Amino acid sequence: MEKKTFKAESQRLLDLMINSIYTHKEIFLREIISNASDAIDKLHFVSLTDEKARAVMADTPSINIYTDKDAKTITVTDDGIGMSEQELEDNLGTIAKSGSLQFKKELDENEKSEIIGQFGVGFYSAFMVSDDVTVITKRYDSEQAYKWNSNGIDGYTIEPCEKDKVGTEIVMHLKEDGEDEKYSEYLDEYRIKYLIKKYSDYIRHPIIIDVTNHVNTAAEGEDPKWESVASRETINSMVPIWQRAKNEVSDEDCAAYYKENFGAYSDPLATVRVSAEGIVSYKAMLFIPSEVPFNYYTREYQRGLQLYSNGVLIMDKCEQLLPEYFGFVRGVVDSPDLSLNISREILQHDRQLSIIAKNIEKKIKNELKKLLDNDIEKYEGFWKNFGRHVKYGIASDYGTHKDELSDLLVYYSSNEEGKLTTLDSYVSRMPESQKYIYYACGDSISKITSMPQLELCREKGYEILYFTEDVDEFVVQALVSYKEKQFKSVTAENADLQNEEEKEETEKKQEDNKDLLEFIKESLNGKIVKAVISNKLKSHAVCLSTEGPVTFEVEKYFAAMPGNDNKPKSSKVLELNPENPAFNALKSAFEADDKDKAAKYAEILFAQAMLIAGLPLDDATHYCDLVCSLL
Repeated sequence: MEKKTFKAESQRLLDLMINSIYTHKEIFLREIISNASDAIDKLHFVSLTDEKARAVMADTPSINIYTDKDAKTITVTDDGIGMSEQELEDNLGTIAKSGSLQFKKELDENEKSEIIGQFGVGFYSAFMVSDDVTVITKRYDSEQAYKWNSNGIDGYTIEPCEKDKVGTEIVMHLKEDGEDEKYSEYLDEYRIKYLIKKYSDYIRHPIIIDVTNHVNTAAEGEDPKWESVASRETINSMVPIWQRAKNEVSDEDCAAYYKENFGAYSDPLATVRVSAEGIVSYKAMLFIPSEVPFNYYTREYQRGLQLYSNGVLIMDKCEQLLPEYFGFVRGVVDSPDLSLNISREILQHDRQLSIIAKNIEKKIKNELKKLLDNDIEKYEGFWKNFGRHVKYGIASDYGTHKDELSDLLVYYSSNEEGKLTTLDSYVSRMPESQKYIYYACGDSISKITSMPQLELCREKGYEILYFTEDVDEFVVQALVSYKEKQFKSVTAENADLQNEEEKEETEKKQEDNKDLLEFIKESLNGKIVKAVISNKLKSHAVCLSTEGPVTFEVEKYFAAMPGNDNKPKSSKVLELNPENPAFNALKSAFEADDKDKAAKYAEILFAQAMLIAGLPLDDATHYCDLVCSLL
């Protein structure tokens, strides 16, 4: 029997495919099963017009897998179309030639086929785990069967053989176990079962293996006698839940699938089902979690959706399908229109994938908006778990996604204590005299509500949004405005809370105390950019505001980051209330020419303003000594 060499140029090409194309060796079973499924689909398609094919077509075509631990073999059989001697030569003797691809090309444009194979290398993945592969096949319209054999090194042989049934049988003899690879694990029942469920659960034909069950063989009335009994069982589900019509799948079915496949203990907050046809056809089932996944904030967590092509798992975590700010979403996408690469593992970055990703993003956004509009209690649960990620989505990429996400924002405010409000609701409640959307930042709502800068804002009936997370400041910097209303911090020097008459009065007091304010700035020796008569304070003596883009919250954010001593600092403005006794004491000391005492008053007031703003004092001991020196 003559041994033939592979037609695809050189052994080096085969080595490359076996050792480099596939990321994981376990993929071999997915590829062999996919080929078997294709073979059954081809026979079914041919049987529509060919009497011989109809005659040999099994009532329920299936894929059978057998393992033999003594012989160290895995055998995969199918009830498919089979191959002739020439097809064995063409398809298995020529690396990277696909019989499935040729079959597709021969179809008329109006004929549809869901056959998967494109590149003709899937079969050779068997050599990743095998040192010898035998293919026994009998074509549907032939009485003669043929056997193909190769060790993947020296070429292959083809010879006539006997086979009762139409179809193909692939026998893989596994390699010896090594230090890095344990090939014998693929002979274990649980491992085969796991790989089928992981990669081929939704192949449309039954995949049957031996399953061991513990059975009580004792007669009635006797003590239990448990024995291990093997039986042939179908492992795969065949019809994916996302492929079924919506009226055939209940909410309970979706929740059960979510919990079983994504390691969740609670039902999803919302389920989004998509069935799209057009430039790209696909079906999707997306889940918004009701709880934060246990490993969400660890390095092990990977965002992404499971990606299928005709029921075959292509990627377990396809990051390209989800923007980072929706990384908490779980689910599946199944499309027959994807452009796959040669290993069918990594998707090419193409137009189809981008179209699907954009559509999915819109679907998630619409579902969240619907939840916000119709069930605020549920949305509050979502916001508590994942609101920060929506905020980061707005703040990142220079605000590229702000228009898509801004109407999902909710905050606590001074208007509705204990309730979240949307920006839409805030704007709708603004008095006609209010120019800006006002907000205040702090570690907690209780700290914010005690801020002295809020006094005048409250007096005028202006609602204040409470920002309690470090990202909030970056969010408003990215947004700039909402519905033509600019955001303004109540701690900004130019908060613009006064009417024209009040502004004139404040400016007059500023001019009357010009020398004192200049003295305060000089005595504080660069700690502030200026001292001013406050346009915010009513009863409190002092507060700090900022000038320029760096706010207190931005300063705190960078101060908390490790390394780099050259961190941005806010330009601080010391605001003083001229009606407060503390200001009068400072003014009296200054006018009495007791500059030393006046300087101490100024330093104490500045330290108090720093504490109110939540900023650390450079020297707390020095501050205490100053206070004691004036008692």
